[in-house]
Amino acid sequence: MYRQGIKSLTDHVDLRDSLRQFFKGNDRIGIKINTISGKKLSSLPATSLSLARLIAENGLSEENIFIWDRTNRELKQAGYRLNMNQRGIKVFGTDANGVGYERELVSHRNIGSLFSSIQARFITASVSLAVLKDHGMAGVTAGMKNYFGAIHNPNKYHDSHCDPFIAELFETEYIREKQRFSILDALLVQYHRGPSYHAKWAEKYEALIFGRDPVAVDSIGWKIIENLRAKKGLPTLKEEGREPSYIRTAEKLGLGTADWEKIQITIEEV
Repeated sequence: MYRQGIKSLTDHVDLRDSLRQFFKGNDRIGIKINTISGKKLSSLPATSLSLARLIAENGLSEENIFIWDRTNRELKQAGYRLNMNQRGIKVFGTDANGVGYERELVSHRNIGSLFSSIQARFITASVSLAVLKDHGMAGVTAGMKNYFGAIHNPNKYHDSHCDPFIAELFETEYIREKQRFSILDALLVQYHRGPSYHAKWAEKYEALIFGRDPVAVDSIGWKIIENLRAKKGLPTLKEEGREPSYIRTAEKLGLGTADWEKIQITIEEV
C-alpha cells in the first residue's frame, strides 16, 4: 500500500525516484504518529515502521528517520519499543531525556505555543501519519490536527470546534515548511464517539489515504466519516453541532482544497 500510494503522488514509476521528489539525501525525516488511544486506535508499530523501513530501503538512512509522538509512555502503550540510539530508526517522545520543548514561543495569529524540539530542530522534513477518527470537539481528527501533538499546550485550542486553531497551527513555519505529504490511516475508522476507541462505532475500512494537499486529505477523511455515519443511521456532524469547520478555514488560508467536488481522487486496489 505504501509503495503504491507514494508512487501515485508523483509521475515516477520507480519508488526511489518518487521519494527523491519529497526528500533530499541528507534530510532528517519525522513521521508524526498518534498514540493517544492505546493499542486499539493508535498508529501501530506495524504501520509506521513499515513506512520508515520502506523509506530507508530506497536511498535514505535509517539513522535519519524519526517515529515520534508526545510521550514515551503513550508510545510504549501503543506497542512501540523506544530507540534513541545512534543506529537504527529513532522512536521516542518529546518527553524523552534531552528532548523537550523549545524555549522560544512561536506566535502566529491565534497560536502561541512551544514546539517539540523534534519538530522544530531534530527533523528537516515531516510526514503526518494519523489515524482517522471522529472527535467530540473538532468533529474530525486527522492529518492536520495530528500536529496538536507537536506543541506544549493543545488544550488551549479546542474551543469553537478547534477552528481556526488547527489550520493556523499547520500554517506555522515549523509545520508547513517541513510537511512533505500526509498519510491518513483509515485501516480502522472511529466514526462516532471518538477520539477514544469504542468498538461499537469503529469500522474496518482497510484503506490508506495519501496526499500532497493536507487539507484535501483531511477533507476526504471527513467524507469517509460522514458516509460511515450515514450507513449506520447516525446524524451528520453538522446536525450534531460539530462540523469540522477548521478544514474550510485551512482552505481560506491557502493551505489546500477542502471542496470535495474539486479534489482529484485516484483509487488503487492492492
